[in-house]
Amino acid sequence: MDSEIASATLKAVRRILRATETGRRGLAAATGLTPSQLLLLREISMHPGATPGVIAAQLQFSQATITALVDRLEALALVTRARSERDRRQILLDLTDEGRRKLNEAPDMLQQLFIERFGALPLWEQAMILAASEKLAILLGGGEIDAAPLLDAGAIDRAETEP
Repeated sequence: MDSEIASATLKAVRRILRATETGRRGLAAATGLTPSQLLLLREISMHPGATPGVIAAQLQFSQATITALVDRLEALALVTRARSERDRRQILLDLTDEGRRKLNEAPDMLQQLFIERFGALPLWEQAMILAASEKLAILLGGGEIDAAPLLDAGAIDRAETEP
């Protein structure tokens, strides 16, 4: 009985991993972007003219991660950086026309589906899933791993987008 439950749990974890990888590959094929890059584009589109620090706080990414992601998106001509007119020390982020186009053409991310479906669950069920997920992370040796709230297994600031 115990081994049946363990096997069923491992199968569920495997399905989550495969769904995440399938979503990442589909996004890469459709846009050439990683999930974190698309998430950054979406955040900038919702807060045009925001500083990297504000975007980092919104996404719960480190400032260094945002800088690396913006570097890549700027090189792809999807994002611009401009100095603030009020405070020349501040850098403001905005999307280019190409960045808006990529964002509009991008398929829904698995993360967005999760947020919508998870949010529709009763709070007790959300708490139960959180507790089980936290325990599972500990059982798999990932309890101490720092992770952003992003459904992607790779490094957040990676450049490769192989489908």
